[in-house]
Amino acid sequence: MSKLILSIDGAILKEIPLTKERTTIGRKPHNDIQIDNLAISGEHAVIITIYNDSFLEDLNSTNGTFVNGQSIKKHFLQTGDVIALGKYSLKYVNDAVQSPRNNDDFERTMIFRPGTAAMAATMPSSAESYNAADDKFKTPADDMSEQPPAMPAPVSPVAPLPAVTESTAVLPLGAIQILSGNNAGKELELTKNLTTLGKPKVQVAVIARRPQGYFITHVEGASFPVINGTMIGVRAQALRDYDIIDLAGIKMTFFLKS
Repeated sequence: MSKLILSIDGAILKEIPLTKERTTIGRKPHNDIQIDNLAISGEHAVIITIYNDSFLEDLNSTNGTFVNGQSIKKHFLQTGDVIALGKYSLKYVNDAVQSPRNNDDFERTMIFRPGTAAMAATMPSSAESYNAADDKFKTPADDMSEQPPAMPAPVSPVAPLPAVTESTAVLPLGAIQILSGNNAGKELELTKNLTTLGKPKVQVAVIARRPQGYFITHVEGASFPVINGTMIGVRAQALRDYDIIDLAGIKMTFFLKS
């Protein structure tokens, strides 16, 4: 179980368990962690927790979000990290064993473009991304004139995924194949721990790669993704070989590579 320890000037105020997939931090009352201080923006930051991993994202706050003294936009949290928000501190503590990870593993996965969500792609070039809104591939040159917006925050709570056991078999590499649109037949290998698919403000889902398998979670949008003709719920759902996924107007299939 992971948690945050809120303090000011060294005095501990309270402990907050991270039991939700999305934990918001800000000055406004609707936030999960409300800090009523003018140095804190109304919607300052969000922590996304999937399984035993937590990721911190600054929501374009006025005064910024700092971890261990460094300004961040997105950051993979590790136990002992101290988040600074004005005069307040939030210490992240995770009782589960965490493997070392590079923070840009999360950032490269969560690639969003104005009005679209792009998948970090290995087809046909690792430098290209798949644009679910207009169903085409884009190169870095196409994006030079675009300013990426703040990443939309996921909204659905998710139950914890199954615990890792020593007997867990090595997981085959998963992939997504596009079935509809101009890019039908092209593939995306799911090499990242988290791969975000969809269109911001319309429908967004995350595929998590875990030792137990691949799991898809709805994180934004009024309608949930459809798997094999059935709409999924708020809980993470395991993906199986050749499941058909309908997401943001694009049909795709999930499969395990031999």
